Amino acid sequence: MAGKKQTFKIKLRTIHRMNTKGIVLKPEFEKAILDLGFAELTEIQERCIPLIQQGRDVIGLSYTGSGKTAAFGFPALEKVVPGKKIQLIVLVPTRELCMQVSKEFRKFTKYRKTAIVEVYGGVAIGPQIDHLRTADVVVGTPGRFLDHLSRGTLNTSNTKILILDEADKMFEMGFIDDIKRIISQIPSNSQKLLFSATMSSEVMSIVKHYMKNPERVKMQSYVDKNKLIQHYYDVEKFQKFSLLVHTLKHEAHGLKIVFCSTRRIVDIVHRNLLNQNIKAQALHGGMTQSKRKQVIDEFKNGTLEVLVASDGAARGLDIKNVTIIINYDIPKTSLEYVHRIGRTARAGEEGRVISLLSPEDHDNFGRVLGDRSLLIHKMKAPVFEKVPFIMPQHSHRRPPFRSSFSRFGRR
Repeated sequence: MAGKKQTFKIKLRTIHRMNTKGIVLKPEFEKAILDLGFAELTEIQERCIPLIQQGRDVIGLSYTGSGKTAAFGFPALEKVVPGKKIQLIVLVPTRELCMQVSKEFRKFTKYRKTAIVEVYGGVAIGPQIDHLRTADVVVGTPGRFLDHLSRGTLNTSNTKILILDEADKMFEMGFIDDIKRIISQIPSNSQKLLFSATMSSEVMSIVKHYMKNPERVKMQSYVDKNKLIQHYYDVEKFQKFSLLVHTLKHEAHGLKIVFCSTRRIVDIVHRNLLNQNIKAQALHGGMTQSKRKQVIDEFKNGTLEVLVASDGAARGLDIKNVTIIINYDIPKTSLEYVHRIGRTARAGEEGRVISLLSPEDHDNFGRVLGDRSLLIHKMKAPVFEKVPFIMPQHSHRRPPFRSSFSRFGRR
């Protein structure tokens, strides 16, 4: 076992020479983090993981997109012993985040069988009650969590760790009293972790009354919405690649990340960009760890300006000088969109996000716009040269999608 830990240590040194040399995870989590294709640990992961492993209460001041789920997930899940009742509880403000955190936790525990149960409202409570009987970890929204407590279907007596994720948002939504009631049912000697974008008065109240000498980790690099310009173009599908080429050649300066929805599309777009004499590299989970590291190093040192990436491969990237994010494909949720844009407009620098829509992207984009905090403006597409887009042999195009969706004009 010691040998495996040393191996992980060496790999992390290779990826990030500065701050990860002291971080060691248990072997099953070492394997999971490498399988997930983490190129490096982000700043909040480097700073929080050792503190949480030591049993400290932690306040993490971090914006979405910083990698905080892994920052608290890996060290907290390490402490869970499967089959010993509920030991880890994570409270989140929304159903969407509940599902997202649960999904990530299942990836983190790929090599350790852990029963992770999400509890949220708007769905039948019966299946949740059944799953809670064998749960090791519960991720839930405050209202449904309290419902289970009142019914006696959720036992918190064995809880080792309580995590409040996006605490300020929960309190903005009016959950402060619910959170206090839940904390009162958690063993007083449990470890408590609180992650928030801001230190509101409600957050300070929780810290003061329920946390024991917490270590405060404040991120210096985050997305500044005042510095971030977000807009989109709406064009036909056959025009999208030509508009991408025009944008990369004429509008974008500095480091640029082009996001695609799948590995296959990453490869196709990458090859076509090379045909247009645009120096780009692909980054996705189908590449070897050494190749991914090579590409990331080239991007970070500026010898490569265009990275064509999938969401999975970009997980854990902390590159501070990205000036533009281009969504060649639109993510399925606003949360995924926010994770993407979190890689630009950091530490007071300006940044841009350009989304390229064709009719088949409208459904996904409608879900993104469901987050009213996102200020995304429609722009008239510039005049651009039509360039060829070559599909690989044996590749089949999907039939063109037709839509009358037109509500984006309101932004």
